[in-house]
Amino acid sequence: MNLKSLAKDTAIYGLSSIVGRFLNYLLVPLYTYKIAAQSGGYGIVTNLYAYTALLLALLTFGMETTLFRFSNKDGEDPRSVYGTTLKMVGAVGLLFLALVFAFLGPISGAMGYEAHPEYVGCMAVIVAMDAFQAIMFSKLRLDRRPLKFMALKFAFIIPNILLNLFIFLVLPGMFASHPGLEQVYQHFDGGVGFIFFANLACTSLVMLGFIPELRGLGVKFDKALAGRLLRYTWPLLLLSLVGILNQVADKILFPYLMPGPEGKVQLGIYGACVKIAMIVALLTQAFRYAYEPIVFNGSRSKDSPDTLADGMKYFIIFTLLAFLAVVVYMPILRHFIQPDYWVGLGVVPIVMMAEVFMGVYFNLSFWYKLSDQTWWGAVISAIGAAVMIAVNVIFVPRIGYWACAWGGFAGYGTAMLLSWLIGRGKYPVPYDMKAIGGFTLLAAVIFVAVSLPGWCGGSLTPWVQMLGGTVLLLGYAALAWRQIRNSRRRSRS
Repeated sequence: MNLKSLAKDTAIYGLSSIVGRFLNYLLVPLYTYKIAAQSGGYGIVTNLYAYTALLLALLTFGMETTLFRFSNKDGEDPRSVYGTTLKMVGAVGLLFLALVFAFLGPISGAMGYEAHPEYVGCMAVIVAMDAFQAIMFSKLRLDRRPLKFMALKFAFIIPNILLNLFIFLVLPGMFASHPGLEQVYQHFDGGVGFIFFANLACTSLVMLGFIPELRGLGVKFDKALAGRLLRYTWPLLLLSLVGILNQVADKILFPYLMPGPEGKVQLGIYGACVKIAMIVALLTQAFRYAYEPIVFNGSRSKDSPDTLADGMKYFIIFTLLAFLAVVVYMPILRHFIQPDYWVGLGVVPIVMMAEVFMGVYFNLSFWYKLSDQTWWGAVISAIGAAVMIAVNVIFVPRIGYWACAWGGFAGYGTAMLLSWLIGRGKYPVPYDMKAIGGFTLLAAVIFVAVSLPGWCGGSLTPWVQMLGGTVLLLGYAALAWRQIRNSRRRSRS
């Protein structure tokens, strides 16, 4: 495995993904400090963006992974694969928009936004454009062009941040000189609706940067190739849908399971606290962006199982380090959101472990992708999603957003275990279970040590707890570095 190449690309993708999304996450304190928890306004944001995540999976229908697979497949023309894929995703997006705007009223009413159908229409355009751009972003990853990838990600993030700062910090100061402006502002739920309009403007701006990649539309559509792509990708569509369901079904179902203002308030609290847990998700995404092309490019190599084994080990070691860092420094990180939302901070470790499970499941998923048995992924993910939805349906009316956290934990944990058990016989990979088990146990011990004073009603100040936690973190990091150094020595010998 080319660890140097993986580290380099992960660093660049991480800059665009982790730093970029972190800058976007700086909007969360803006939102929580400007949108009161009891108003339920942040619940609207959480709910609608959950819908867009699900729809994005539907409109891309697994074609990102399919593009990687067929571009590196013997007998396939990469240029034709890209052009045909781009046209297929574009056509599906246009059909989606036609249907949404034809039935905008009924759809908005069913979602609970009969007073604001413009929110639904705006988000529909955004998700259709995002799906189309996802294929072009995948092309940049395939061509190993992380710098342009990063530039276009920032072309969305920076203008979006500036527009949101204008909406919540500048516009309210203009109410005195523009009396009608305040009425419009309040009509859109105290500026909440403007968040979606700003997103639409910035997504449109990114499209300008993809003009060179749009030349793929000029490639002749290959019907026979399209059939092969669809046969490979339909299980990935199911896989993507149920995978996203595991992430967002709780936020979509919540208003129906706990209707009324209280439901929006709780969803807003949960949505804000979950943002703190997304540090682990950011690491998973950055790792995936760099790792997936390397695995598929080397899928014909006899060393591919060893590549998967190394990737799994390093992923687990570093995501557990991130998990522990969030737990240790929670007294500081909690100020990321307004104190009215702190009541939900207890769900953060649960959600982070669910994200770790999801990342492990992603690494395990290569056995059915590389062996062209993608239907296994659909089956496993569907079972995980069913577990997660069942936990939410049964327990949300009883314990509120805590059920959302435990539902994700149970769903991802189930999918992870099933994929590992089935994959052992289908595509054996020599995972370093000794190292993985050792670091997992060490992380569990540190977590208990850091959390125990709070559970037992201890009187340690947050600064003392963080100091002790920092010492434990440094010990973990030292052992991780030793593991990497020893692995590199073994690979050279």
